[in-house]
This record gives sequence, C-alpha cells and structure tokens, in this order.
Amino acid sequence: MSKELDKKSVIGVVGLGYVGLPLLLAYARAGYRALGLDIDPAKIDALAEGRSYIEHIPTGQVAEAKAAGTLDATTDFSRVGECDALILCVPTPLDEHFEPDLSYVVSTIEAIVPGLRAGQVISLESTTYPGTTDEELVTRIEDAGFTVGEAIHVVYSPEREDPGNPDFSATNIPKVVGGVTPACLEAGVALYGAVFDEVVPVSSCKVAELTKLLENIYRAVNIGLVNELKVAADRMGIDIWEVIRAASTKPFGFKPFYPGPGLGGHCIPIDPFYLTWKAREYGVHTRFIELAGEINRGMPDYVIHRTMEALNSRAKAVKGSRILLMGLAYKPDVDDMRESPTFHLLDGFKRLGAEVAYFDPHVPVVGPTREHMEWAGSESVAWDEATIRGFDCVVIATHHKAFDLDQLAAWSDLIVDTRNAMATVTTSDGQVVKA
Repeated sequence: MSKELDKKSVIGVVGLGYVGLPLLLAYARAGYRALGLDIDPAKIDALAEGRSYIEHIPTGQVAEAKAAGTLDATTDFSRVGECDALILCVPTPLDEHFEPDLSYVVSTIEAIVPGLRAGQVISLESTTYPGTTDEELVTRIEDAGFTVGEAIHVVYSPEREDPGNPDFSATNIPKVVGGVTPACLEAGVALYGAVFDEVVPVSSCKVAELTKLLENIYRAVNIGLVNELKVAADRMGIDIWEVIRAASTKPFGFKPFYPGPGLGGHCIPIDPFYLTWKAREYGVHTRFIELAGEINRGMPDYVIHRTMEALNSRAKAVKGSRILLMGLAYKPDVDDMRESPTFHLLDGFKRLGAEVAYFDPHVPVVGPTREHMEWAGSESVAWDEATIRGFDCVVIATHHKAFDLDQLAAWSDLIVDTRNAMATVTTSDGQVVKA
C-alpha cells in the first residue's frame, strides 16, 4: 500500500460491534468501499436495510452510506479477498480463571487466512497483551505462505472508542499504530490516515499493544484507589464525593476519578489482566494492578452490604424484599451493557432471596451476553408511581440523564445511591444511603 490510500480501495472491517461499526461507517462516509464482516446475521440484515442496531449511532448514518453505495456487509468470509485492508475488531474477554481468551482473535484470523492475497494490509484492533500480533497473526499468515512486510503488511492499532461520548467519535481520537516492519508501519499509517485526524506511529506492535493496556490500567488503578477510599470514608462518616470535589480544586497534580458499584465495559475490567498474565511469563508479579482489580471486583458486594444495612434500618430483611436496580448499561446514556456491574448486583440480590428487577430506558430488554445468559429476555420495568412504590428499595447503579430523579425521590422511601446522583435532589432525612 502506498503512503496514501486509493479511493478505490475496499476496506474490510471484521466484527461489527461498538468498535467495528463506527469504523466501518467512517470509511464509507469518506468515500471508500467499506465491507463489514460479522458472524451475526442479525447485524448484517440490519445494515442491509440501512438500520443501526447501536443506540448512539444514528440510523441515518447507515442509511446514507447504504444509499451512496459505499457500505456493504456480509457473513461470507470468503469475500475477504475483495478487501485491500482488513481491520479486526473482535472481542478479547477473560476466561473463568481471569486469563486471556483469544479464541475470537484466533478463529477470526483462521477464517480469513484462506482468502488472503498479496498486497493486503491486516490490522488488529482488539485489546490484548504485548506479542499477540506477532504470535497469533504473523505466524498464521506466514504459515500460509506470505512474507509479512512484503506480500502482506500487518499492524496493530488499539481501538479507543468511547461509546456515547459527545466530544469524541471514531475519527477525531488520535490513532496509535505499530507495524511488524517499517513497510508495515507505512501501510498502517496510510490506512488510518485516510480517515483519522491524527495518526501516532510507534516502533512496534508490542509498543502499541502495551499502550492500550497502560491507558486502561491507569483508569482501573485510579478507580480502584477511589473505591477503596470510599469504603474508608463511609466508615469515618465522610462523604467521599465532597472530598473529591474539594481535591479537584487543585490546579495541578490531581485528576478526579469517581467511585461506583464496580467496573463495566469491555476494556477496564478486563484489560489489566491481559498484562498481569503476560507479565508472569517474564517472572514479573504485577501486584499493584491485581490489587486494584480485587478492589473493583469487590464493589458490588459492598453495595449489597450497604443495601442490607439500609433495609435493616427499616426492620426489613433482604430476603423477600423487592429491590429495583436503576441502570443496566455500564455507563451513562448508552445501551452498552457489556461487563456491567449491575449484573453482579442482580445475581447477588437474587442469591440472597430478594425479588429483583431493573429499570433502564436504554436497555428495554436484556439481549444475549456471554457471562449472564440467565438474564437474557428480562425486561425493564415500567416507570410509573405505582410500579416504583412497589419496591422496598431502589439502587441507582448507573446515572442516566433520562432518569427523573425528582419523581424517584417522590415515589421511593429508600434509595441506595452508588453514583451521587441524588446530590442535587431534595430528599428527606435517611431517604438516601450512599454506597
């Protein structure tokens, strides 16, 4: 690939979720022929009809690209030969032992290898440990008879998508790219420079892989710190949210992070463990990172304990109580429920014998999930006074702008607030318990 991407180039994106679909649309809007590949026929059918299946991506964007003839999508992986570049955006979860599960990456590269041809660029965007691109992609491509850096160029470029962020979209976030060889890097810069405002080249795929892990470990560790401080502050009778507001007035050396009921999303709860696993191969024990993960994983239990205390103060047991969780999505104002701590709250309260339900206007029905299939098909309760008054306790797990917190204050006698959402709402003494 030359230093500039030919407008006639076909850009294939494999995996059309929260990362892949915005990327596919970015190339389609820029006038390139964009081919999406996914194993889920429902996604392909939606794109064929010009519809978006992700809440924060307007259907109009899909329809416009479809009408322009720049967008196509398929489940047929034999079409990879049509593509001049293939960008892999597939999940990299953890297994039950908190070890990397690269099955999606491996199955994807094995699915596309038979259709590869000379002259293509292959980019992996899935978050993973340093060495994955070399060990999993390069070896399989070269085993198929291609010389990486000559016949086929391979790069790693970590996704930095932030669903629902109004300030940053797929293409105005600087794009880090590392290549297997200098020629690979040049091809990767050309590929991403065609649609991204800024491309940040680095010296290797390993550097790019560790860059993404550092970004998310930085957040996980700082959230773990403030979650631990929250527990200590609660015991001391101190409002941690007031402390954070006060500390934030310092104009240097401090960046606010906020506590919550646990970590959610595909990146922050998972990515640190990709590094801890790989570090053990080099005899390094990443205790700091593992401790932060332990603290963050324990936050749902802390919220459950605080809820038990709140109910006990009303002479009620958790067993038999009706508990409503507000917010199934892992972050505000999106429909993304991946790794949401609300699932752990649902599980925990159910185990204790509570009758538990959820309300989330962004997630009216729980879709299939890898870890919480038992909740698939569950529906959000209706938002009306009779329904809300029927619960003994309401736990705010996610602070959506769509929530009417004044109505909540009027309708619920006991609110457990994990997000400081009720701070500006008029409530009665003892009505709100922070957790």
